[in-house]
Amino acid sequence: MSKVKTSSYIDLPTKKERHRIFGSVTPGPKTKPTTKDSMIDIQSKNQDFFFEIDAVGISNVKYPVIIKSDLAPTVQTSVGTFSLTSRLARMSKGTNMSRFLEQLEYSSENGLEMSFSSLREFAAALQKRLEQDEVQITVQFPWFYDRKGPNEQKVGMNHSDVTLTLIYKEDGTTDFSGSLSTYITTLCPCSKEISEYSAHSQRGLVTIDVTFSDEVIAKNLDWKKELLDAAESNASAVIYPVLKRPDEKEVTETAYENPRFVEDIVRLVASDVYELPYVTSFKVTCKNEESIHLHDAVATIEHTKQ
Repeated sequence: MSKVKTSSYIDLPTKKERHRIFGSVTPGPKTKPTTKDSMIDIQSKNQDFFFEIDAVGISNVKYPVIIKSDLAPTVQTSVGTFSLTSRLARMSKGTNMSRFLEQLEYSSENGLEMSFSSLREFAAALQKRLEQDEVQITVQFPWFYDRKGPNEQKVGMNHSDVTLTLIYKEDGTTDFSGSLSTYITTLCPCSKEISEYSAHSQRGLVTIDVTFSDEVIAKNLDWKKELLDAAESNASAVIYPVLKRPDEKEVTETAYENPRFVEDIVRLVASDVYELPYVTSFKVTCKNEESIHLHDAVATIEHTKQ
């Protein structure tokens, strides 16, 4: 049966002709080398290029990672978003971008854990492969943990956003830093004070950025849990994924009994972080997503231990 040509019928040319119409051309003669050893590598050129580059590499690279935790689930898989860079000497034209991913793939095949000890091994191998005097690894990932309702004990899954940063130098010295961001509940002390009944509450985002001493790797400490405790234990109330009515009653009353301004949160959290012996400096930020305003309320404390 032949096609009926209606007003919507389109008489298409062949696929090859369609490609030609949209710019494809017939392949021409190829005379340049096809093997790596015979190809020219312009990035390896050495001469004076005026400046050393502080960081060059790749970012926004997503790879599967393994997370170990003191909170259940104690072993979990997640997705890490990596930034991998190195210094580049003044006499070097460019870096070899593929080597970053080659080393990441090799480390991932051997089980890349989100710990400073595992990342230091990765960084040492990457520094050697790149032949530069310093490399930096930053990886962000969601860390999940079970959370039971305070009364009915119904289990759900919460998560915090975690960042690990490691700077590895050619002589083996390493700088460690990390960050944790988590949500809490805050209830306004002013609202409670001036109102005949009730008080407005909102969700607050606490972010704790810290630099670590070598103790954090020597003792393989789960600093994620410590920072989570610092944020949540000083909140008006904790965030729960599953709440039944008895739970909701308890959470509401707990928040009412523990009113907090953003100023209160950062001071209380900073006190807990200050007491962690393996933290050398920190920055604590709280941002309240105000329920009765269009704006947010924010407060920040930065401190370096002497």
